Amino acid sequence: MEDEEQLGSLRTQRWGRFELNLQGPSSGNPFTEITLTAKFRLRHLVIEVDGFYDGEGRYMIRFMPDTVGEWFYETTSNVQELSGIRGTFYCVEPEAGNRGPVGVDKTFHFAYADGTPFYPFGTTCYVWNHQGEELEEQTLRSLAESSAFNKIRMCVFPKHYDYNLTEPALYPYEGSLENGWDLNSFNPGYWRHLERRLSDLQALGIEADLILFHPYDRWGFSKMSREEDSLYLRYAIARLSSYRNLWWSLANEYDLMESKSMQDWDRYFRLIQEHDPYQHLRSIHNWHHPGIHYRSNLHWYDHGKPWVTHASIQHPDLHFVSEWREQYQKPVVIDECRYEGNLNHGWGNITAERMHDCFWEGVLQGGYVTHGETLLQEDPILWWSHGGMLHGDSPERIRFLRGIVEEGPQLDKVLVNFEWDTSAGGVDGEYYLVYFGSSRPAFRILPLPEGITFTIERIDTWEMTVTALPGLYTAGSRIDLPGKPYQALRITAVHN
Repeated sequence: MEDEEQLGSLRTQRWGRFELNLQGPSSGNPFTEITLTAKFRLRHLVIEVDGFYDGEGRYMIRFMPDTVGEWFYETTSNVQELSGIRGTFYCVEPEAGNRGPVGVDKTFHFAYADGTPFYPFGTTCYVWNHQGEELEEQTLRSLAESSAFNKIRMCVFPKHYDYNLTEPALYPYEGSLENGWDLNSFNPGYWRHLERRLSDLQALGIEADLILFHPYDRWGFSKMSREEDSLYLRYAIARLSSYRNLWWSLANEYDLMESKSMQDWDRYFRLIQEHDPYQHLRSIHNWHHPGIHYRSNLHWYDHGKPWVTHASIQHPDLHFVSEWREQYQKPVVIDECRYEGNLNHGWGNITAERMHDCFWEGVLQGGYVTHGETLLQEDPILWWSHGGMLHGDSPERIRFLRGIVEEGPQLDKVLVNFEWDTSAGGVDGEYYLVYFGSSRPAFRILPLPEGITFTIERIDTWEMTVTALPGLYTAGSRIDLPGKPYQALRITAVHN
């Protein structure tokens, strides 16, 4: 085995990306006619990875190693010049900030591959990556300055809907709306741009919850055939799965895509599960079934299916989070609970107070929540779709909550009953966060567990203040409260 120091540039950090670039034929249609895979080996580990065509006779294979050591690879192809290529590289320890991809942790939560808990505090910016250089760079600056969000929902395909009617600069396929699309030939320039934006998000510590399909379409991408859908998914997996900050969202509001059946969604989930070597998180997002009351989940996709890693739900009532958590036995992310905004649409005009209230309630019910902003200013640029600047009052309150959550233990449902008008989570006997929401009690008698002494801090979640209350508290202690909404208590056990 070569000495690690002699390997020079052939070094890739754990959960980084090793990239193999090859030259091959460009005639015919390489996207459909040429197959390319590679097997990567380290001792007893063997991982097979699909390659892809990047245009102009260039073929690529990308691999995200998860184990330190010397890896060997060999390619296989149906064309001789791309087959039987062998080599090695050395995987070294990750750099600071590289904690690996996020996965499910302890049934209801998430963690990075190195075991560090990950608490999703997301935002929605559907097609920010289709807006051109100036606006996209402004979006990245806004994300960096806000520091509220560590996950973003974004689309592969462009979007056509109210307030979002302009043409993007690039499309995933060759062709045009006027002359038609070649759905068997991808546009490598588009995909390189998408990869650049995934890298930008990774540098900011933001997970990309990448939406693969959606119904808001006038280009025909939502109505491709099963064969075209499968080709697209295989290409996306081959190109993108080595990005450690990637989540797969199979669809946004899948139940509005009438051309696809429930069996199609099952098939696409299984395809991703089969071909993604790293098993990134997988979900699907609902609208609702026509004629069914909005609170009903009877016609949602069944998040209990084995290929779904977590429930991605659109719903305005966070009270049901704990119920869904128990039903699916998986993490629950309310990826849309309506947006802070002032639009004519009911989904886009809740107050900042309600937006921040959703986060507190959802988190303390044992789930996670995603932000969105649809504040119409003098210009028609809306964060929810275009990105740009954040104008609302909820992001800084979300950042405040994120700080509180990340300081403490993972929150689960607790046995202590803090009464029906509260949301409460924590670790029984050790730590409790209790949120009163829009209720405004003047005092409470706390049903704390017997025989344990606690300190208590009062949190004004809107004003973003934390006030330590004097003294120590036990079962039956009375706590005076200011009689205004959006108050919370942080209760911590004292150990001698």
